[in-house]
Amino acid sequence: MDPAKQREIASKGGKASHEKGTAHEFTPDEAREAGRKGGKAAHEKGTAHEFTPEEAREAGRKGGQASGRARAAAAAQRGGEEPSHSERRKEEVGE
Repeated sequence: MDPAKQREIASKGGKASHEKGTAHEFTPDEAREAGRKGGKAAHEKGTAHEFTPEEAREAGRKGGQASGRARAAAAAQRGGEEPSHSERRKEEVGE
């Protein structure tokens, strides 16, 4: 069967099961395991994306920004201000 036709049929089935409420919902653990297996298979096949140093740096920067926003939002919910990076670092090293 043509791969495009197969994807179209599978897509219709997935949409129908979600509308019906019978679609499988992954738990975080199931999703993590599926991602691990997919990554392992892609690396074994040689089709995994290899990050350039620039891509890795950008991904790390975005992750750090998201983490900082999440930390600030959590502090706001608690009603307090989050200490700055330099203040946290001083606490870590005991200054």
